[in-house]
Amino acid sequence: MPAEKETHAAPAWLAIVGIGEDGVAGLGDEAKRLIADAEFVFGGKRHFDLAGTLVTGEMHEWPSPFDPEMEAVLDRAGRRVCVLASGDPFFHGVGVTLARKVAAADMVVVPAPSSLSLAASRLGWALQDVETISLHGRPLDLIRPLLHPGARLLALTSDGAAPAKVATLLSELGFGPSRLTVLEALGGQEEVVRGARAGDFNLKNINPLNVLALEIESESEARILPLASGLADDLFENDGQITKREVRAVTLSALTPRRGEVLWDIGAGSGSIAIEWMLSHPSLRAVAIEANAERAGRIRRNAAAFGVPGLAVVEGLAPQALAGLPAPDAIFIGGGGTDAGVFDAALKALPSGGRCVANAVTLEMEALLVARHAALGGTLTRIAISRAAPVGTMQAWRPALPVTQWSWVKT
Repeated sequence: MPAEKETHAAPAWLAIVGIGEDGVAGLGDEAKRLIADAEFVFGGKRHFDLAGTLVTGEMHEWPSPFDPEMEAVLDRAGRRVCVLASGDPFFHGVGVTLARKVAAADMVVVPAPSSLSLAASRLGWALQDVETISLHGRPLDLIRPLLHPGARLLALTSDGAAPAKVATLLSELGFGPSRLTVLEALGGQEEVVRGARAGDFNLKNINPLNVLALEIESESEARILPLASGLADDLFENDGQITKREVRAVTLSALTPRRGEVLWDIGAGSGSIAIEWMLSHPSLRAVAIEANAERAGRIRRNAAAFGVPGLAVVEGLAPQALAGLPAPDAIFIGGGGTDAGVFDAALKALPSGGRCVANAVTLEMEALLVARHAALGGTLTRIAISRAAPVGTMQAWRPALPVTQWSWVKT
């Protein structure tokens, strides 16, 4: 039997080289060779200031505004192209963008230590025990779910003003005693490490290239977001249209969030279901559909207050408002379920394996759920909550309105 013919893959055409603040001095021989051998070198002005002496090909500075499609790079596929990046290109860097468009076999990557690795080494922190977050060009509200006493956080920032803004936010939320350390220009000749408490933060002239380290301490009234489902009702701004915490916990359990999924929250009210869905994991997304403009505004405020500003809010009546939304993996129907066409449109939108959960407190909605259960199967659950309350000088149980819940998985 003849031997199989060996095939050799074409050499990678794209090099991605990470550069630290120490510039050429911090680059190894392979990184220097990849830069020098490239016909085309792409990077920011700062990258060329640090390593421009190695470039022999054409230098192309990133355009402003930045082109996320990387067309100038991709147009030169098959040629010797080098992209300069800051630190580790695959930690919130340009490597992530390019990897969506270029096969791994077509790239050779030489990373430098990330700014967070350098920060951890300066502080003596174990990275596996630290929460990390990028606030670069993103809302500061994203830090809110991470604010737990005793937590250590490392945050990428956008500019020299960000540390003071974070300190102000922490103070407003009751975390004024927290220790903030600003690590500036890590790895370079201008490296500086300074610290202050959030409540009396007074650091000035902070280098735009900085990492913020936080050691969280709280005051007695701090707004701490627990990790469990079923957050306290009074944490949410609401007008009474809210799925109560015990029912909310059961509902989230029935919705069974899974990494990367999308939820439709129809008749969202205060947005509590969609918000807790997104708090379950950073990869989860949700769309809150709400016909009442005042409530829609309230949902947006709640989303920011809970650190999930990415919650999409659609103002409009279902089923018309469902058109054009990202495909759902799960749907919760909390309001408007008795409106004509809502259930049919929702269930049709679900893929095989998608889940629908609907709650009823009225007889009309309950009858609809019983009918759906008879026709499609699934699970019917009655949720009854009672709370102790004063009766004269004594205590008695006061029952809340019972909730009928239908949960169903599409086959």
